[in-house]
Amino acid sequence: MVMATDYDAPRKSDDDSESIEALKERVPDKMSGVVDLEDADNPEFALDGADLSDLDLDVVVLPPQADEFTCVSCFLVKHRSQLDHDTKLGPICKECAA
Repeated sequence: MVMATDYDAPRKSDDDSESIEALKERVPDKMSGVVDLEDADNPEFALDGADLSDLDLDVVVLPPQADEFTCVSCFLVKHRSQLDHDTKLGPICKECAA
């Protein structure tokens, strides 16, 4: 026969007797200032005060689509399915109308 588990009851284990100092020794200090020089996600990410004014960024901006509107409350471009109602100022999305 299986007993039901009371998940709201406080749990005690042998590890609960450890002091906060012992726990601090086990967990590395995230604010220690150690920098991982082998950053696999951004291998060329090192600005070090570099002058970036001569860089050109290419961004493709699409014109408004026929099935989109811009909410006059949050100014986000939304799909027509998110339209709640139109006001004198313009359309309002469902999130802003709630």
